[in-house]
Amino acid sequence: MEVKEQIREIKQQLRSLMNGAASASMREKGLNYKVNFGVELPRLKQLAAAYEKNHQLAGELWKEDIRESKILAALLQPVESFYPEIADIWVDDIRTMEIAELTVMNLFQHLEYAPQLSFQWISSEAEFRQVCGYLIIARLLSKKGDMDERTENEFLDQAVTAFLSGSYNVRTAVLRALKKYATYEEEHAFRLCRKTEDLKDSTTEQGQALYAWIRNLVSE
Repeated sequence: MEVKEQIREIKQQLRSLMNGAASASMREKGLNYKVNFGVELPRLKQLAAAYEKNHQLAGELWKEDIRESKILAALLQPVESFYPEIADIWVDDIRTMEIAELTVMNLFQHLEYAPQLSFQWISSEAEFRQVCGYLIIARLLSKKGDMDERTENEFLDQAVTAFLSGSYNVRTAVLRALKKYATYEEEHAFRLCRKTEDLKDSTTEQGQALYAWIRNLVSE
């Protein structure tokens, strides 16, 4: 089946699965998309399973400014043909936390170059590059749990800085990564405490919040 025909078929199926109540609920929660059919994730996974992974199909789906198309694109994109320059294009199209989380979960974390990519993105000033970078790190820490000393120091320095100066979405992603890091082993928690000791006397709301969150995490 040609890609154009597959796209047309997928759109027809999305319309048939449309959930207006779910779409309205997402809008009320601030998840704004140009087009949102409100299709639930399990149904989207079932829909994706009916197609073979295809680089061209995934690319065309990603170009659509439709919530479900972007979710399906990450599910249908083969990792072996997803080069770093394409990842940079995709991440700059991400506008919501939902798409960031699902694209990281279904695609970005599985890339061979995911560790390097994550550190490139957390060094960026673009909000969703940072968000995806920290979400990737959280996923990788769940699998591996550890870093070499140099990488660890860079991660902790960047994470603290990003939390203190970043947006709500960035702070959320940072906390996920820090939690995965700190709960891997006790020594990690001690290192994080030492790295943030100065925040005890912080005069900013973010500084006090991060200090309290870390102390509470360590005491659990």
